Amino acid sequence: MKTKLIDRLRPVLLGAALLSGAVHAAVQPLDRVVAIVDNDVVMQSQLDQRVHEVQQTIAKRGGGVPPSGALQQQVLERLIVENLQLQIGERSGIRITDEELNQAIATIAQRNGMSLEQFRAALAHDGLSFDDAREQVKREMIISRVRQRRVAERIQVSEQEVKNFLNSDMGKMQMSEEYRLANILIPTPEAANSDDIQKAARKVGDLYQQLRQGADFGQLAIANSASENALEGGEMGWRKAAQLPPDFAKMLSSMAVGDITQPIRIPNGFILLKLEEKRGGGENVLRDEVHVRHILIKPSEIRSEAATKQLAERLYERIQNGEDFAELAKSFSEDPGSALNGGDLNWVDPNSLVPEFREQMANAQQGVVTKPFKTQYGWHVLEVLGRRATDSTEQAREQQAMNVLRNRKYDEELQTWLRQIRDEAYVEIKLPGADQAAQ
Repeated sequence: MKTKLIDRLRPVLLGAALLSGAVHAAVQPLDRVVAIVDNDVVMQSQLDQRVHEVQQTIAKRGGGVPPSGALQQQVLERLIVENLQLQIGERSGIRITDEELNQAIATIAQRNGMSLEQFRAALAHDGLSFDDAREQVKREMIISRVRQRRVAERIQVSEQEVKNFLNSDMGKMQMSEEYRLANILIPTPEAANSDDIQKAARKVGDLYQQLRQGADFGQLAIANSASENALEGGEMGWRKAAQLPPDFAKMLSSMAVGDITQPIRIPNGFILLKLEEKRGGGENVLRDEVHVRHILIKPSEIRSEAATKQLAERLYERIQNGEDFAELAKSFSEDPGSALNGGDLNWVDPNSLVPEFREQMANAQQGVVTKPFKTQYGWHVLEVLGRRATDSTEQAREQQAMNVLRNRKYDEELQTWLRQIRDEAYVEIKLPGADQAAQ
């Protein structure tokens, strides 16, 4: 895990180590410009660093490492496009605060199972600077924000597109339930006779009984399974319901997480499946809603904060003394959206409200008016009239489909936008052997 983290940060970090070493060398090669990119440049040292990084990545994947000359043009093109995006970020006033950067670094370390100190040590172990790591993460954050501003705003998904997607075979497959599975396969010979089949059936039946008595599925898979993932404890990863045999999908749909199937006969033997996790699909999505009414009193130029609070307290006392909440709301509430309805906000999703209002609403007893409290809008008294959980499964499916379509369009639009900014930029290549004309 540490290796993957270091690999991700190498593009800038390796240069720092190389330059640091160069300070102590007897002879220092002069750096030079290899590309002019609008108002900035790409240096030979940057290109060499990134080529080295790509070569290391290819080598760790077990592939043949091409010579640096074969990679230079492609890597230089990548650096040019990154440089253009950073320039756009600078012109757009995009800034990453120290707090945001610190949080991003902490998140990276946490995702890789390390504390911040362990993260520093991992970088130092590879001869890399923590400050350079911060700078590389900062660059990535700026580029990400530039893309969100320039690309995401160009994407539109219509209601009709969502409906068409949900009704398509591709949409049904992508929106179907997913299962994370593990399996134990007990095979039978290719030309199995009845004795072979009975022997395999007895073995899988014995394993099933052990599992019912609490045996560890992964350990039994490692010791007994003939599947290709046996050494991983039988882990199969995530599978879409639409990609599974119909009998399997039907069986899994009624299982709880952690359940194990009885032995299933398949063409080449018997199999046991364990449902590790499930997500998506058609499970009901319930959303809590609250029926609430309130009276809002706002401070103004002619009414101080103290006077506003006093008025809210007097209205609270009048309600406590038996006056009608709705009539007082019509007369005094300064919420134009609800005053004429007696302060009634109807059924609302608590998550759509400001934290102070949401907290008061959560703690209020139904039918009991709260004491006055303050939010950014002014002073309120409220009354909860009812609570319910509504089925928002269809809305959740539509939102999920909307996200799928937006992500798909984003990838397409991003490539179009990157080509556009590259074509519109002034770029002069000064790499030896390359076309040095402005492009």
